[in-house]
Amino acid sequence: MQTKLKPGERRHYREIELWKDITKEQWDDWHWQLTNTIKTLDDLKKVVNLTEEEEEGVKISLQTIPLNITPYYASLMNPDDVRCPIRMQSVPLSAEIMKSHYDLEDPLDEDEDSPVPGITHRYPDRVLFLVTNQCSMYCRYCTRRRFSGQVGMAVPKKQLDRAIDYIRNNEEIRDVLLSGGDALLINDKILEYILSSLRDIPHVEIIRIGTRAPVVFPQRITTELCSILKKYHPVWLNTHFNTSIELTDEAKEACEKLVNAGVPVGNQSVILTGINDSVPIMKKLVHDLVKIRVRPYYIYQCDLSEGISHFRAPISKGLEIIESLRGHTSGYAVPTFVVDAPNGGGKIALQPNYIISQSPEKVVLRNYEGVISSYPEIKHYESGTADSYFSEVYDLKSYDSTGVSKLLETEPSKSLVPTNLRRYKLRERYKEEGAETLKDKRENRDVLKQKKILQAQKTNKC
Repeated sequence: MQTKLKPGERRHYREIELWKDITKEQWDDWHWQLTNTIKTLDDLKKVVNLTEEEEEGVKISLQTIPLNITPYYASLMNPDDVRCPIRMQSVPLSAEIMKSHYDLEDPLDEDEDSPVPGITHRYPDRVLFLVTNQCSMYCRYCTRRRFSGQVGMAVPKKQLDRAIDYIRNNEEIRDVLLSGGDALLINDKILEYILSSLRDIPHVEIIRIGTRAPVVFPQRITTELCSILKKYHPVWLNTHFNTSIELTDEAKEACEKLVNAGVPVGNQSVILTGINDSVPIMKKLVHDLVKIRVRPYYIYQCDLSEGISHFRAPISKGLEIIESLRGHTSGYAVPTFVVDAPNGGGKIALQPNYIISQSPEKVVLRNYEGVISSYPEIKHYESGTADSYFSEVYDLKSYDSTGVSKLLETEPSKSLVPTNLRRYKLRERYKEEGAETLKDKRENRDVLKQKKILQAQKTNKC
């Protein structure tokens, strides 16, 4: 009888019935990993002992996003423990069919901010470029489940070229994020075509790649891939470790290859209930990431996508995690906690409040220990003196701002006003009805007053 694994332990893949005859050469081939993903209930049963809820989840997964797990990532699952974080991220549950009142098909309004297919242009100087709809595996908390898992949906070259043309024709775009799906699901030839096309555009300064390959099939990070990436620097890469259990020797080696190829690697985690919604778990993860030269970049609040409410923790949990990291560990190990706001609000960075009070003379602050300090404001400060010099060195006008940042540059009387404000709608109705407002009376009074002044001036001249 096989001994049960302890939490965090893993099996050699040949101990698993499904892959007992697979050679190391096959196992280490990323093409083999993709070709042999677990897609059926029968295959999954050969890897883990499923509960009734998991079996039901697999059966209904075609109504959400299909079952799809790489052999490598599946080999990390504990076959007997449903609490296993790898298993919880990979195996569907029947809860996915449930939609809460707040769930949205496209919670980030990415489709609404898409000028051409495959491009989301929300922020002024950067775009999201979806180069594939496919992933090596389908994470059960996927935010793009509206199209993830569609079979045979490779992005046609015409669509890629149209997206590249859009980037070429919009000179404000300096940063392009390749994503999907998983941006490294495309083969090296297509990837190099995209990278070389973007690098030929003068105003594209950096290219970023979003991928979970180092986590779920590190075999994808080959010497050949790294050689391609080196040709088109600066290229950055963000991956997605959620727990330290995923930081296997294979994953560490993949990250090391990328970093040694000059590719800065960042990590984006999602706070997931029962998986990593814990200060000690997240602290260990960020410490382990820094040790392998991966920078903790973001911690995300789980999005409002359909069927994943059972994964969502409250926003207060994210703030608690940041509170317990900032000051308690190295700054390099502290990610930014963000909520990707629904309806296209974009990323909103949140952190505990370190400002206690403020006056024109002082700012009262508190540190991570709870020590409260006052910091004196400088009395004679003239803003913008550096601009007078650097405006002769750089084109500072190109660094335009918007939103609240723009208000800091404009006259105090300027305001940002919601477009659907009720009282503004009432104003429009008043105009349509021909109602005379106090503003109209005041303007009429001012006109009459000006006429009297002009008349008096004419009389005096006479």
